[in-house]
Amino acid sequence: MKVDADRFLVKAGSRVRLRRFGTADTRPFESKEQAEGRLARDIARLFGLQEVLYAEQRWSLLLVFQAMDAAGKDGVIKHVMSGLNPQGTTVASFKAPSAGDLSHDFLWRVSAALPERGRIGVFNRSHYEEVLVVRVHPELVENQRLPEDLVTRKLWEQRYEDINAFERHLARSGTVIRKFFLHLSKEEQRRRFLERLDDPAKNWKFSLADARERERWDDYMAAYEEMLSATSTTHAPWYVVPADHKWFTHLAVASIIIEALEGLGLAFPKPGRAQRRELQLARRHLEGGRAGRKR
Repeated sequence: MKVDADRFLVKAGSRVRLRRFGTADTRPFESKEQAEGRLARDIARLFGLQEVLYAEQRWSLLLVFQAMDAAGKDGVIKHVMSGLNPQGTTVASFKAPSAGDLSHDFLWRVSAALPERGRIGVFNRSHYEEVLVVRVHPELVENQRLPEDLVTRKLWEQRYEDINAFERHLARSGTVIRKFFLHLSKEEQRRRFLERLDDPAKNWKFSLADARERERWDDYMAAYEEMLSATSTTHAPWYVVPADHKWFTHLAVASIIIEALEGLGLAFPKPGRAQRRELQLARRHLEGGRAGRKR
């Protein structure tokens, strides 16, 4: 059995209603135990694909993760990327922008963290914070010191346009983009917050600000719906992945990444004529050395 990830895809130009996407969907699996073997095989497959991606040095892969607090972004990155070669993988976590970040345009800091050719880059939060958190808390726009004439009712629409143009440029330059919204129910978030409060080892993960943001849940859902509708494109699609069951979230994300990499037709580079001559000379040298030692 495998996950049919197409049902999580936000089709380009579609209008998103998050209530149509389940948060607890685990089809076709009925339990974590049933899926464990599948995830292990998928992680092994990812390792093999990453090796070819790194060797070919033509494409890069950018994975963007957005979610409400406690949806499991860190866990997905930890478990799904656990089998990859760290040499070919980078993870960037974008928290509140620094004073230096705010002195630049909102895409500046993510541009500096993009993966090189042959590598996989992971964004734990991203440039999309600028149309999510900042949209729910518009007072944050003042910190960006934009010229007053540019802060209009069209600001969010313009940012969607800028993001789409930015990602189109990346796609045209060989960066494959897959974006994941980990779709958590409000009740499951409440349960996970309580778990963090009850477990001393998890207290550090919780702050009063997290609870206060829950009060803006409906505002965030509206912001997510508009963002997903405006920025899911054929070259940089969004996937709304169920997040109430962490094991299934890991499985779905792995499946989507594998599908993206397999679609590239990756292959190990074939040596040219000059390199083949060098390989032949190296073989003669090594075989000659071996024969000499035997004598």
